[in-house]
Amino acid sequence: MDDRAAGSRPVIVPMPAEIDLANADRVGEELCAAASPGVTIIVADLTATQFCDSAGIRTLLRARDRVAASQAQLRLAVARDGAVRRALQAIGLQQVLPVYPTVEAALAGDPPRTD
Repeated sequence: MDDRAAGSRPVIVPMPAEIDLANADRVGEELCAAASPGVTIIVADLTATQFCDSAGIRTLLRARDRVAASQAQLRLAVARDGAVRRALQAIGLQQVLPVYPTVEAALAGDPPRTD
């Protein structure tokens, strides 16, 4: 079912070039703030993000839980070739968060790629 057809709306949240201990809390707040009434899909746009450390990954996982409590789904758009994709794959994050190669794919809800 197309979420947009049901009257809901997606929100795209652009992520910074680097997510680390210095800004992870702010990133988490931005993602959670996007979970307003009527929003069922939140896309964290990490396509321009070049670095994400363990604090950033913890933030994404916490945001997933908080967003889910608001009846929304957090999806990640992460460029196929890059350090962030490799880091997420190394820890298996794509097993707990849907990871897409583009924002468009995340919005469409195509089956997430695990490569």
